Amino acid sequence: MKEQELKARPGMPVLLLSVVLYLAAIGLVVLGGVLLEKEKNIGALPLVLGTLWMIVGFIPFICLKVLKPNEALVMTLFGKYTGTLREAGFYFVHPFSVAVNPAAKTKLGQSGDVQTGKPGIIISSDSAKVDVESLGKRVSLKAMTLNNARQKVNDCLGNPVEIGIAVIWRVVDTAKAVFNVDNYKEYLSLQCDSALRNIVRIYPYDVAPNVDTTGDGEPDEGSLRGSSEVVAQRIKDEIQSKVHDAGLEILEARITYLAYAPEIAAVMLQRQQASAIVDARKLIVDGAVGMVEMALEKLAKNKVVTLDEERKAAMVSNLLVVLCGNRDAQPVVNSGSLQ
Repeated sequence: MKEQELKARPGMPVLLLSVVLYLAAIGLVVLGGVLLEKEKNIGALPLVLGTLWMIVGFIPFICLKVLKPNEALVMTLFGKYTGTLREAGFYFVHPFSVAVNPAAKTKLGQSGDVQTGKPGIIISSDSAKVDVESLGKRVSLKAMTLNNARQKVNDCLGNPVEIGIAVIWRVVDTAKAVFNVDNYKEYLSLQCDSALRNIVRIYPYDVAPNVDTTGDGEPDEGSLRGSSEVVAQRIKDEIQSKVHDAGLEILEARITYLAYAPEIAAVMLQRQQASAIVDARKLIVDGAVGMVEMALEKLAKNKVVTLDEERKAAMVSNLLVVLCGNRDAQPVVNSGSLQ
């Protein structure tokens, strides 16, 4: 079902006419009472007409609808979808038209739903927190933020990680949102959690060898920590494919929290520190070997001193100790070693 615009009449003329008729009805009641006091039977007619209008005259006021910017009303008449009011303004609709919004009582955590101060239902993905509230039947067209609870998911290497995302979304087709799914807000929340798990399982937390995250059969350097923009885009596309039929548009998805699960966080931290130390030592050793090679080449080229293999080995050993050591070198002068 696609959205269609409802052709509604302006509400201001109806409001003014209803007020005038109400004043006229009050005048008829007063006139009828005066005529009856003068024992004129003709006073019964204006009295009856005025009283009748005062009883039923409230109906036009019920049919008046006020819409703020970025709000919509999905209207039905005897169960049939008649159209959607999207433009801000003051409207008069059919007396038997009913606004429909199954998600009116549902408020997602940290969303931009319009609040009216009446009781409603607040949904949190980590637990079924319910707060009885009613937000009316208006469908908000504003860009809203969904921030579900953090999810614990195993990455492609089996390591448990905790990850949270923020999804910016809005309603683009009110008819699909209201009629295609039971509750479009609950549906969106569920699809966000599902898409997050599906994408996270493809990536390792850190760059790992022989891991294909793109599906092309070739290992790459994709990871949750190093490729957050790519991961967020894939999550966004995954959610959009799921909620398209619900008339929703995903504007943006961002990773708000990423860490190893508490049960392995300390071990993984030690592993990262050890890996960093090994990488740093490797860099130091590579630099030291290069400096030793350069020293030997300079000595041989400039013929400063001629060293046999044994003394070269001793010199290399001493230089490596000096260059690779954690502490400052303590020079020892041996006047007889180079004779």
